[in-house]
Amino acid sequence: MLRRLPERIVSLRMRIFTRVNGGEGVQIPGPLVGVEDFRRIYSHPAANGRSRGAALSDLFWYWLSPGPEIHQEHLEPGERYAEISRTTRAILSMPAPRVQELASRYAAEAPYRPRVRLRLRDVMMPIWAGFFYEVVFGRQCPAEARALIVANADDVVTALKCCGLRHMKRRHRLTRYLEEHLDEVAHPLPEGLSQHEQALYLQGTFFNTAVVQASEAMTHLLMVMAHHPEMQAKLAAVPGDARLLDHVMNETMRLYPLFGIAHRITSDDIVVDEDTTLPAGSVLCFNYPGFHREGYDDPDAFDPDRWSRLSPKTANFIPFGMPGNRPCPAWHLTPIAMRTVTEEVLSRFTLCSSAQHTRSIPNRGPCLLIPRASNEKPRRLAARLRTMRVRDRWEDVWRSLVQLVLGTYMVWDARRQRLCRRHFESGQSGRSGRYG
Repeated sequence: MLRRLPERIVSLRMRIFTRVNGGEGVQIPGPLVGVEDFRRIYSHPAANGRSRGAALSDLFWYWLSPGPEIHQEHLEPGERYAEISRTTRAILSMPAPRVQELASRYAAEAPYRPRVRLRLRDVMMPIWAGFFYEVVFGRQCPAEARALIVANADDVVTALKCCGLRHMKRRHRLTRYLEEHLDEVAHPLPEGLSQHEQALYLQGTFFNTAVVQASEAMTHLLMVMAHHPEMQAKLAAVPGDARLLDHVMNETMRLYPLFGIAHRITSDDIVVDEDTTLPAGSVLCFNYPGFHREGYDDPDAFDPDRWSRLSPKTANFIPFGMPGNRPCPAWHLTPIAMRTVTEEVLSRFTLCSSAQHTRSIPNRGPCLLIPRASNEKPRRLAARLRTMRVRDRWEDVWRSLVQLVLGTYMVWDARRQRLCRRHFESGQSGRSGRYG
């Protein structure tokens, strides 16, 4: 029973996300909307509500505080969303050589601690904190700023995974830093936002979401390498094989999508077929892991070769969301940077891990980095991996209990605080700046 506890907790969490809306939640794919209609419903013009009217929004606003009311992923359609979205795209519009140069530099500077059991997400987070700081500010990231960004991002993702409660002081320290340095940002910021809101915009978009998602994506990719030494050896033997690495990245993001559930609120009725209509006000819960396992031969197997036969554009595969409904604004930049960081790591280390690899990686990706020039004794390495396996399984059981307790508390606390619903009930949305 204890061995299956973590799996049951993950399943329970997915059900909570859908049912927290009461009768509103519609899981897709599911009984009402099959996998064949997933893309059509996701990109439907009426599936455009983002926060207002969903109890689930209170939970996400709670986790992303401060500033979820400014975060472009949680803004309702309108002038404010349009301007913030344009600003984000402009900041992320960088030529590929510049992206590669930044990613290579920050990856080369990372303190990898060879032969020591480490957590890959903890290694990756400072890399992406520095990377996105320079994307936003146009200059190298100072140590003070990197520490604030990492503390903020780690606190957000730890709370999201229900592995710890929020520490709002850590988050507010970054907000204050950004407010004090707004005049140093290398790009025009949305004029319709106050200075405080501009700081919250930068924090939520670049130093919450971007840092967290890039760090998680790289952790998944490197954990895949650690669990598939034959693929790791192929990539290390032929550096710069972009096609093979792209196939590995696609298969990694198919098996371990960064999003579990993405929710949208319908602004009008959506006709699914002659027997099914989703009424206005429905909360649509798009299940990325479920969608990514439909329509594949042996869907649970890691098989990068399948992408030599499949196209990401036509397969059941949306790692960066849907083009017609708020896709990830970093969809072009992120794969380039990830390839660069991966090549840097593989050029220096062999990755080994016996820890579990799950979509939510609450264990933060335990791994050993063995320098390629070293002569690690196989028996010693095997012993260390056995120890890692035992420790990881024990941590998994204990952590699952923590997630159950803290997750239950945070769902209750989010519903008590009602951050999203109170925001709209008070009429605050769109009142500040020139949107008022």
